[in-house]
Parts: sequence; C-alpha cells; structure tokens
Amino acid sequence: MNDQSIDEPDRGTRSPWSRYNETQEVLILPAAGPVDAAIRVPGSKSLTNRALIMAALAEGTSRLEGLLKSDDSYWCVDSLRRLGVGIDVSDDTAVVEGAGGQWPVPHGALYVGAAGTVARFLPGALLAGSGEWSVSGGRRLSERPLAPLLEALARLGADIRCEREAGCLPLTVRASGGLPGGETAISGAVSSQFLSGLLIAAPYAKAPVTIRVEGGVVQRDYVEMTLDMMRRFGVRPEVRDEGRSFVVVPGRYQPGEYRLEPDVSTCCYYWALAALTNGRIRIDGISAETRQPDIEMLDILERMGCAVTKSADFVEVQGTPKPKGGFTVSMKRWSDQTLTMAALACFADGPVTLTDAAHIRHHECDRIAAICTELRKLGIRVEEREDGLTVHPGQPRPALLDPQDDHRMAMSLALIGAKAGGVRIADPSCVAKTCPDYFDQLAALGVNVQFG
Repeated sequence: MNDQSIDEPDRGTRSPWSRYNETQEVLILPAAGPVDAAIRVPGSKSLTNRALIMAALAEGTSRLEGLLKSDDSYWCVDSLRRLGVGIDVSDDTAVVEGAGGQWPVPHGALYVGAAGTVARFLPGALLAGSGEWSVSGGRRLSERPLAPLLEALARLGADIRCEREAGCLPLTVRASGGLPGGETAISGAVSSQFLSGLLIAAPYAKAPVTIRVEGGVVQRDYVEMTLDMMRRFGVRPEVRDEGRSFVVVPGRYQPGEYRLEPDVSTCCYYWALAALTNGRIRIDGISAETRQPDIEMLDILERMGCAVTKSADFVEVQGTPKPKGGFTVSMKRWSDQTLTMAALACFADGPVTLTDAAHIRHHECDRIAAICTELRKLGIRVEEREDGLTVHPGQPRPALLDPQDDHRMAMSLALIGAKAGGVRIADPSCVAKTCPDYFDQLAALGVNVQFG
C-alpha cells in the first residue's frame, strides 16, 4: 500500500489530553494467549458533556465524578471556561461553579474541536445569557450539518448567523438573556443530538417551549439520557404524544453531586476483544440495565456464541473459539458499534449484514464507505449499501490502514490486528476523542502494540 493515500489528520482537534500526538502509526499483533482481565472504563462521553453543560448553567456548585478525560470533553471544558465558568478538573472529577445561565464573559471565540455533542449542545445553552460569541470547530465538524438545530432555535427567536456555509460551523450567537420561547419543530432523522440540544436550552427561555418531533428519532435512547440528566439537575420536561412532543417550562438547573456511569461504547471494544480471542473481559461499574443503547452489543455477542454474565455492577463476556455469523442485524439504535461489528464479522463462520445505519455517513467520516475501503485493503470481501454493509469472513492480510481521523475507525480496526496481526494504523492519536489511552490499554491486556 502507498502511504501517500493516508489522509492528513486534523491535528487542530487534538487536545492536551491526547496521548499519541507524536506517534505516526501503531502496529497491532495478537496477544500470546486469550485476554483475561477485570477492568474499569472511563465515564460516558455523552453523559460527560451533557452534565458539564447543565452544571455550568446551574446556580451553584456541582461535583461530577467519573468524568471522561478525552478530546471532546476537553473542548467542552475549555469553552465553558472561556465563558467564565469555574471548572476544576482533578483525575476523573470536575467541580463546576455554575453561572446560572448568565455567562460571566459576555463575548469571545469558542473552539469545540471535533466534538459533535458540544457543537449541538452549546449554541442553545449560550442563548441563556447575554452577549455575542463565535463558535468554530475542526475541518470535518465544520462539514457536519447543524441546520435542523439552528432552524428550530430560530423559530424560538434565536439570533444565530453561520459565517461561511449555511447550517454549519463557524457561527455567531447573539443572546439577550434567554430565548423568547414558543413552539418549534425538529426532525429526529439525522441526529438525536439536535433534539437534545433544544431540550438542554429550553429551561432558560422566557416562556414555555414546545418541541414537536417530525418523523422518527435516530437513537432515541440518547434523548432519554438527556431527559434523565435534566431531571437529575432539577428540571422535569413534560413528554407528550408518546415522545413525539415535549413541553419545558422556564426554570433553572440545580447543582448537585453526580457519578457518571462508564461509557458503554468504549466497553464494547473490550468485550469484542474477548469475543475474538476466546478470552474473558469483565468491566466493573456498569449495569446491563443502562440506557446507553450500545449495551445491545451483548445480545449479539451471545448470538455469536459468547457467554455473557450480567450483574448490577459488572458485565463479563467470555469469548468463543469461532464467532457465529450468518445473520442480519439492525444497527439503528446502537449505530456507534457498526464498525465494531464489521471487525467481528471478519472472523465469523458466515457473512454478517449490518443495516439501518445510513446516518453514520455523516459522523467523523463517512463510516460506511470508510470501513468498506479499509476492509478491502485487508483482503476482506465486503458489500456496501446506502444504509450498511455485508462483511464476508476471510483471513485479513497485513496492511497500513487509514482511520480517516475517526476514533471509532481506529479502535475497531485495532481489533482485527489483535486477532490476525500485521495491522498498521496511521494517526493513532485520533482515539483521543473518546479513549485517549486505548492502545496502552490494549497493551496492558496482552495485545502486542508497537508504536512507530
């Protein structure tokens, strides 16, 4: 393979919490034997950024334990600090001095890196205060759509102007002490984060906000996570029409102490590693009853022949000598694991078809096209469709792979190397978006990771 085909990563999105900035590539080789360990996984990225923004809007001091220290959460903390919010981060704990929605610094430039959650949650939150702020992000994030959110906020009276391309970053927010309020509508078909962004901002409007959802909601569980978090911070949205509309009356988030549960999306990579190596991974501090939708991965691992043990405070996966394939699975609710499933499918005993994931073409990269391209470099037969792909089992051959600046691409491709060996992954620092020490953790579990 020609190294020149590797895309240049967007280094500007890396944060001081990133670990592999000076590493050009990693070589992944199999462990000497099956992995066998009990581990803990950092907090959920989705819950971390929701909690940080609500705590910053609250009136008083909040303590957040189990914080995920990743690029995405770093840029969230950085933006809130630039707004004048006091945030002290020590290990996995953040103490947030809430500003009550009246941002102490009424103007400035905010940069959110590649953090899609921050790009979707921050504009509405800014409208609670009074001032003018610009919001910009990395190259790929600036291409991702924000139009549904911005149009819905505009119908509530928001003054937000896109600086270059309509419906995208960079943008300027002009706020005058809260949205006027009223009624608005939003599509849930592209991203549940748009609806969550509206809900997070709604309590700080001057009048009640009614939100109507047009069509279905992609990954509705994340909306439920937002509603749960709002309730924990003392705001109780009214859910109507079986989740097709919401009413939020004016109010304020209340401070408190909260422990964020581990990130199930990250847990899935380690459970998949157990599945591939016929090993055992127990993850402490997580319950299978979580709302995080990626927990559905456990059902598929059982279908593939793994043994899964569920407890109130841990989940354990025991792998299998040969994962079972020959099935089709909808990824609609847990689409972040589409790439993980594609990696597992390379070693199954029959083809695996993944469907209902068209929206992941608009994430950090076009994930469907990207994983198909990289699997073909490994000699794996794959069929691409608009909403997913079919992976046929094969023996991966050594190759240098391009994760396309996407953490989930890099983490999933590493699983293939942990089973077959000879997989080189360029730009390993991209994993810092959600799991900055991922390759160190693989090495600690016995996978042969060589940094170059």
